[in-house]
Amino acid sequence: MAVLKGVAVLTFLLLNVLFLIWLERKVAGRIQRRPGPMHHGPQGIFQTLFDALKLVIKEDIIPSQADKWVFITAPLVMIAPALMIWVVMPFGPDLIARDLNVGLLYVSAVSSFSILALIMAGWSSNNKWSTLGAMRSAAQMISYEIPLGLALVAVGMLAGTLSLEGIVEAQQERTWFLLLQPLGFLVFIVAATAEINRAPFNLPEAESELVAGFNTEYSGFRWGVFFVAEYANLLFMAGMAATLFLGGWSGPAFLPPFLWWLLKTYLFVFLIMWVGWTLPRIRVDQLMELGWKFLIPVGLANIALTGVFVILT
Repeated sequence: MAVLKGVAVLTFLLLNVLFLIWLERKVAGRIQRRPGPMHHGPQGIFQTLFDALKLVIKEDIIPSQADKWVFITAPLVMIAPALMIWVVMPFGPDLIARDLNVGLLYVSAVSSFSILALIMAGWSSNNKWSTLGAMRSAAQMISYEIPLGLALVAVGMLAGTLSLEGIVEAQQERTWFLLLQPLGFLVFIVAATAEINRAPFNLPEAESELVAGFNTEYSGFRWGVFFVAEYANLLFMAGMAATLFLGGWSGPAFLPPFLWWLLKTYLFVFLIMWVGWTLPRIRVDQLMELGWKFLIPVGLANIALTGVFVILT
């Protein structure tokens, strides 16, 4: 049964990653007043599939001066946590691969592995742009994991559990935590966007400064693995926002619980894409100041307010 659940989650994830790439192209096209993909199926829906096939058959080059085995291993280290983290995501009542009673801790721990992959990719490439992009990315992810963790702590305090399924059930008994945790939601959504290197926080991939960042030297299938991991993390963070603050799968009975979760998740996906294609990329110093001087103090204040609220109620 566990194997079937794993296969189902993996299939769902890969199909949604293909759709997300197409969706972002269409969203970017609409914002920039152009049509986006139009060929290969209705509205270019199969364009992403053909691009994936192109990457699979494309020549995979390893730079002569690169640390070969670290260079090869980095994409695997990147994709592994992007897949492992979905184990605790509740798609519906009892529709979860594994309901851990420390689900929030699991999410925080597994997401940290991505930092190692980025450092491996940048350092092993023996390229100054890749190394600089990896250092930027590590500094950014470490800085924004702190406010992200503070937001998770406040939600766990309010729900009285670290289980993601338990958090959804707590919201069914009371109300959506978005209404009880507006500060926590603000901290979470900003920190999550920075954590997955999405615009306007995509400094590790700033083309005008770093060519292509930590994966400058990657091509073909290995470059595609980094790309899939990025969109898998985007979908997961959107799903976490829906689960923690919008009641997850809960909703009126005219739609199945899974569809409610999917609709709320894609609402956050669209929000992140819209903000990313609307706002300009911020500077490195602004990025670090936002995390350390604003989000962390707000996150700590939110925990204090949540503690008072829990005691009084």
